[in-house]
Amino acid sequence: QVQFVESGGGLVQPGGSLRLSCATSGIIFSSYVMGWYRQAPGKQREWVASITSSGSTSSVDSVKGRFTMSRDNAKNTVYLQMNSLKPEDTAVYYCNLIPPDFRSWGQGTQVTVSS
Repeated sequence: QVQFVESGGGLVQPGGSLRLSCATSGIIFSSYVMGWYRQAPGKQREWVASITSSGSTSSVDSVKGRFTMSRDNAKNTVYLQMNSLKPEDTAVYYCNLIPPDFRSWGQGTQVTVSS
Protein backbone atom coordinates (compact mmCIF):
# COMPACT_ATOMS: atom_id res chain seq x y z
CA GLN A 1 0.00 0.00 0.00
CA VAL A 2 1.24 3.45 -0.84
CA GLN A 3 2.36 5.63 2.07
CA PHE A 4 3.03 9.38 2.25
CA VAL A 5 4.98 11.24 4.93
CA GLU A 6 4.74 15.01 4.70
CA SER A 7 7.08 17.43 6.46
CA GLY A 8 8.32 20.99 6.40
CA GLY A 9 5.31 22.95 7.63
CA GLY A 10 5.35 25.60 10.31
CA LEU A 11 4.41 29.12 11.33
CA VAL A 12 5.49 31.84 8.93
CA GLN A 13 4.70 35.53 8.53
CA PRO A 14 2.83 36.80 5.47
CA GLY A 15 5.24 37.13 2.58
CA GLY A 16 7.46 34.37 3.90
CA SER A 17 8.48 31.04 2.38
CA LEU A 18 8.36 27.37 3.25
CA ARG A 19 9.44 24.21 1.47
CA LEU A 20 7.34 21.12 2.02
CA SER A 21 8.56 17.58 1.39
CA CYS A 22 6.68 14.33 0.93
CA ALA A 23 8.41 10.96 1.05
CA THR A 24 6.53 8.20 -0.73
CA SER A 25 6.78 4.42 -0.49
CA GLY A 26 4.90 1.39 -1.73
CA ILE A 27 4.69 2.35 -5.41
CA ILE A 28 6.94 2.70 -8.44
CA PHE A 29 7.16 6.40 -7.71
CA SER A 30 8.57 7.55 -11.03
CA SER A 31 5.54 6.18 -12.89
CA TYR A 32 2.93 8.27 -11.10
CA VAL A 33 1.54 11.76 -11.39
CA MET A 34 1.84 13.27 -7.92
CA GLY A 35 -0.15 16.02 -6.28
CA TRP A 36 -0.25 18.37 -3.33
CA TYR A 37 -3.57 19.04 -1.65
CA ARG A 38 -4.60 21.21 1.29
CA GLN A 39 -7.45 21.49 3.74
CA ALA A 40 -8.15 24.75 5.50
CA PRO A 41 -10.19 24.88 8.73
CA GLY A 42 -13.87 24.35 7.97
CA LYS A 43 -13.28 23.75 4.26
CA GLN A 44 -13.06 20.77 1.98
CA ARG A 45 -9.71 19.41 0.89
CA GLU A 46 -8.61 20.95 -2.40
CA TRP A 47 -6.03 20.20 -5.05
CA VAL A 48 -3.08 22.62 -5.07
CA ALA A 49 -0.54 21.39 -7.60
CA SER A 50 0.54 18.35 -9.56
CA ILE A 51 3.57 17.05 -11.41
CA THR A 52 3.82 14.37 -14.08
CA SER A 53 6.46 11.67 -14.21
CA SER A 54 8.37 13.80 -16.73
CA GLY A 55 8.22 16.93 -14.59
CA SER A 56 5.39 18.95 -16.15
CA THR A 57 3.52 20.90 -13.51
CA SER A 58 0.16 22.54 -13.03
CA SER A 59 -1.43 24.37 -10.13
CA VAL A 60 -4.59 26.03 -8.92
CA ASP A 61 -4.92 29.67 -9.95
CA SER A 62 -4.67 30.96 -6.37
CA VAL A 63 -1.05 29.76 -6.04
CA LYS A 64 0.23 30.33 -9.58
CA GLY A 65 3.45 32.30 -9.59
CA ARG A 66 3.99 31.65 -5.85
CA PHE A 67 4.15 27.85 -5.40
CA THR A 68 6.41 25.49 -7.34
CA MET A 69 6.14 21.72 -7.25
CA SER A 70 9.10 19.46 -8.02
CA ARG A 71 10.08 15.83 -7.65
CA ASP A 72 13.18 13.73 -7.10
CA ASN A 73 12.51 10.27 -8.50
CA ALA A 74 15.75 8.91 -7.00
CA LYS A 75 14.48 9.83 -3.53
CA ASN A 76 10.78 9.02 -4.11
CA THR A 77 10.04 12.52 -2.87
CA VAL A 78 8.00 15.50 -4.04
CA TYR A 79 8.45 19.07 -2.87
CA LEU A 80 6.35 22.20 -2.73
CA GLN A 81 8.24 25.47 -2.61
CA MET A 82 5.86 28.12 -1.31
CA ASN A 83 6.80 31.78 -1.62
CA SER A 84 4.91 35.00 -0.90
CA LEU A 85 2.69 33.15 1.53
CA LYS A 86 -0.67 34.64 2.45
CA PRO A 87 -2.93 34.04 5.46
CA GLU A 88 -5.38 32.26 3.15
CA ASP A 89 -2.68 29.63 2.49
CA THR A 90 -3.10 28.44 6.09
CA ALA A 91 -4.06 24.76 5.92
CA VAL A 92 -2.89 21.21 6.45
CA TYR A 93 -0.98 20.18 3.33
CA TYR A 94 -1.02 16.62 2.01
CA CYS A 95 0.54 14.81 -0.89
CA ASN A 96 -1.10 11.96 -2.77
CA LEU A 97 -1.46 10.52 -6.22
CA ILE A 98 -3.42 12.14 -9.02
CA PRO A 99 -6.22 11.07 -8.69
CA PRO A 100 -5.79 10.50 -4.95
CA ASP A 101 -5.72 7.10 -3.28
CA PHE A 102 -8.35 7.81 -0.62
CA ARG A 103 -7.15 4.93 1.56
CA SER A 104 -3.66 6.38 1.87
CA TRP A 105 -3.82 9.97 3.10
CA GLY A 106 -0.87 10.79 5.36
CA GLN A 107 -0.99 12.96 8.46
CA GLY A 108 -0.17 16.06 6.48
CA THR A 109 1.90 19.03 7.59
CA GLN A 110 0.41 22.18 9.10
CA VAL A 111 1.17 25.51 7.45
CA THR A 112 0.12 28.61 9.36
CA VAL A 113 0.60 32.05 7.84
CA SER A 114 0.12 34.73 10.45
CA SER A 115 1.75 37.85 11.81
